[in-house]
Amino acid sequence: MPCFNQSSPKCIPSACRRKTPGPVPIIEAQLKAAFKSFDVNKDGRLSKEELRDAFASLGAYIPRWRARRGLSVADGNGDGYVSDDELDDLVKYAMKYGYTIG
Repeated sequence: MPCFNQSSPKCIPSACRRKTPGPVPIIEAQLKAAFKSFDVNKDGRLSKEELRDAFASLGAYIPRWRARRGLSVADGNGDGYVSDDELDDLVKYAMKYGYTIG
């Protein structure tokens, strides 16, 4: 039985629903996409302010601090931004803290 009903996308058969309620752990690809979505000026890199907003949206307890830590871990060239090349390091850093969806 397919898990998606083409006529009603909001209807998920009970056989396909999650067995346990609650938040779903975020995967690396989702986290990377989430960070990229906060590049508001579309310059291909994340500033400290953009990182703060991203961590706030993920539910970080102290997003400003988490952004500074993430920047210090991921900013390999020391320019004060996380570029696309450095984004994987930021994602690895953030994955340690168990952010969830929902």
